[in-house]
Amino acid sequence: MLDRLRRLIRDVPDFPKPGIVFKDITPLLADPAGLALAVELMASPFRNERIELVVGAESRGFIFGTAIAQSLNAGFVPVRKPGKLPAMRHSVRYALEYGEDVLEIHADAISRGQRIVVVDDLLATGGTMKACCDLVTKLGAEIVGVTVLIELAALRGREHVGMRRLEALLRF
Repeated sequence: MLDRLRRLIRDVPDFPKPGIVFKDITPLLADPAGLALAVELMASPFRNERIELVVGAESRGFIFGTAIAQSLNAGFVPVRKPGKLPAMRHSVRYALEYGEDVLEIHADAISRGQRIVVVDDLLATGGTMKACCDLVTKLGAEIVGVTVLIELAALRGREHVGMRRLEALLRF
């Protein structure tokens, strides 16, 4: 099963800059069976965990997050780049491999104590995932776990997730 998913991810050398090998998931997204399998395998570890909300990071976290939320009979909450959310929001600044960025969440999107899974397509250095988890924690929710399609293990992003449960389908 995982080999099938691995074959649907292509390497794009020198993108977005020289020396980077980009893991392109668009072939997987275009394959109905591959997409369905990825969503099921990402959702499955949390099936009996009483998940109330799935939080997904802009933008590919939206793709998997909404599908996983539907699979778990949960709601979905987007974490967005600045200027995209219309209501009162919380924000966090975080480090990227090549600079800094900011992520935001609506202040009323999550209630204290809700059971959350945080989703993204890829875990690299962990900055984006840590920022998402920080926003969820700031709102008082319980992060049951984190699920990603791909983990780039050499970049050690897992260390930024901390002691949280991390499910990664594919490790490169």
